[in-house]
Amino acid sequence: MGAVEDSVWAWGHWWNDEFIQSSRPSRPERFPFRWLILGTAFLLPMVVPGVRDISAADGPVWVKALMFAVLFVYSACYLLFPLTMIRFKLRARILFCTGMVALGWCLLWMWGMDAIYQLIYALGIVGFALPIGPALILDVGSLLAATIVIIAGGQFDKLGDLTTVTAVTGSMFMFGRLVRAIRSLRKANEDIADLAVANERERVARDLHDILGHSLTTITVKAGLARRILESSAEPAKAITEIREVEGLARSALSDVRLTVSDYREVSLSAELAGARVALRAAEIDADLPHAVDDVLPDLQRTFGYVLREAVTNVVRHSGARHVTVRLGRTWLEIADDGAHAHEVAPGNGLRGLQERLAQVGGTVRAGSRPEGGFVVRAEVPS
Repeated sequence: MGAVEDSVWAWGHWWNDEFIQSSRPSRPERFPFRWLILGTAFLLPMVVPGVRDISAADGPVWVKALMFAVLFVYSACYLLFPLTMIRFKLRARILFCTGMVALGWCLLWMWGMDAIYQLIYALGIVGFALPIGPALILDVGSLLAATIVIIAGGQFDKLGDLTTVTAVTGSMFMFGRLVRAIRSLRKANEDIADLAVANERERVARDLHDILGHSLTTITVKAGLARRILESSAEPAKAITEIREVEGLARSALSDVRLTVSDYREVSLSAELAGARVALRAAEIDADLPHAVDDVLPDLQRTFGYVLREAVTNVVRHSGARHVTVRLGRTWLEIADDGAHAHEVAPGNGLRGLQERLAQVGGTVRAGSRPEGGFVVRAEVPS
């Protein structure tokens, strides 16, 4: 019976690889037809002697026909069991494997404990195809029953064969666990890759919103100022200056977009203060801004730079304010205006982006109307 043992070991190694390959999520699961060829080869050590023994046995024709039927159905179940892995749910797989174990015991009843190796085909599939609980119940139960039969019948010489069956069954059980672990790891890796892509998309969208929103707002305000100057023909030199600044802002915005896409762009709170001063002056909004950012923790200056950029952009766009005050401390930043109508930061864009940025450093951002009128945005990180 050594050929049977070798066949089952080869079955385990081949099917472990074939099942993993055929069940990748990137393509539809389908029946591994190569298995029909190899499975038939694995069955030959059982089927050929079985057919010979049944043919040579004495007894009625109907008994032989029944024995042939059991052998045929047992072999067919072995060849077709991949369909249970692909198409059947757990309950159907449990019923299938239970029926196959029952057929294996029928073979033992027909041929005696000399056919103990025939159980390998059923117990190996059980260990591979079912979850831990049902697999242990069927496999361990069958092996214990076989042990009892051998000891009760005094066939102690068969204990060595039973040990081999137990070892092969245990190996197939571990193969099944290994395949499930590999599939879980592959699924986890795909989920991680999807999350990385989603996070990168959110980062690019958030950065582009922050950069282009501020830059285009400033460009729009300056272009409008230049247009009004040209229409009035009052100070053409000032209009030319404004247009040159618009050109510079456009070039800077283009550079920022390129750096953002490649994740090389760095935001500086001091640079954003300078940009805010330019934008507010162009919008003819009086600004009370700090002259230095030394009071702010270095680790927070980049995050607060984004907050300042977004808040000033919304002041210029929506507030109708005439005065803006920016105050900052070691772990906080506040931008307040005196707009006649409270403006809301778009929850799907600016505010959500700021909340995400502050959450990365353990802080929060609050935006709302002031009791004395106007609007205030405050970002703070607990010290």
